[in-house]
Order: sequence, then structure tokens, then C-alpha cells
Amino acid sequence: MNYCSQCGSNKIKLRKPKGDIHLRYVCNHCKMIHYSNPNIVTGCLPVLGDKVLLATRKIGPKKDYWNVPAGFMENGETVEEGALREVWEETLAKVDIKDMLTLYSIPHIDQVYIHFWGEMKTPEFGCGIESGEVRLFTEEEIPWDKIAFESSVFTLKSFFSDRKKGQFTTHRACLEL
Repeated sequence: MNYCSQCGSNKIKLRKPKGDIHLRYVCNHCKMIHYSNPNIVTGCLPVLGDKVLLATRKIGPKKDYWNVPAGFMENGETVEEGALREVWEETLAKVDIKDMLTLYSIPHIDQVYIHFWGEMKTPEFGCGIESGEVRLFTEEEIPWDKIAFESSVFTLKSFFSDRKKGQFTTHRACLEL
């Protein structure tokens, strides 16, 4: 960080503010403490009958791999609103969120994934701007070796396991290096 976003000063130093245990960028001019916190990735696994809707990534990382529709939360939205927005942006599907399915932490890249599952309101879907292909899959059809991220694998396995039991719960995991 070179300039304070509060006052524009270039008198920024990385130090531990009084009473804090972490290094933070602190402006020596206006005393503003600039916090850097994890990013929240929110998404939803759309379900239609016995199938789930996945999309391939049109961008990196993991371009052309399948993924649960998800992305970074925007300021001013709830995690549910962000999840619905991401589903729409990637698959053009409209979904009724049923419940939170997974909470997946990835501390080494400062991300927390919150995935819901929901029922598609209609069978209509298509490719959004960030998707190369969108398709419904039964559990047996999932291309497990072409799933983009471990968070999506965890979400898919959690969903199918819960569906077999007939009871949905929230699953938590952490990807450690």
C-alpha cells in the first residue's frame, strides 16, 4: 500500500497498531488503520429433479473445468443475494435457495466459501458471460476429474450424501496446505 485511501497521504507504514496482534497498514498522517480481511465466495448448487446444474469456467483459474456457480460477494449484498446473482450470471437460471450446504475455508489464499443449495424455479438455463458450457448432471454423470475446485467437490459430495439420507445439514471443511 502506497497511499492512504482515507486522506491520500503516502506516509503509510506496516506495523501492529496498539492492542492488535496483526500487522496492518497504518497511515501516520490521519491514523487510519487499513484492514485486509478474507474474501467471501458465495454460490448455490441449483437442483432440478435428480440433477444438479454446473457450469464450465470461461476464465482462469481452471478455465474449461466444471464448477458450482459461485463468485466473490459484492459490497451491499447478503450472501444469499450474492449466491443468486452468481447463479444468474453464470447459468441464467433462477433458483429458490433452500439452505446453506457448505462452509469451506481456505486460509492460505484468504477465502471463505459459502455454498447453498436450491431448487431451480424453471428448467430454463443458459451460458452466462463467464461460462463456456452449462449442463444438468445426475450424480453418476458428474465429471469428477474435471471439477475446478476442491470447494465444489466438497459441496457436490455433501449434497449427494445428504440427499441419500433425506436430511440436509451444513458441512464444514478447511483446505490446509
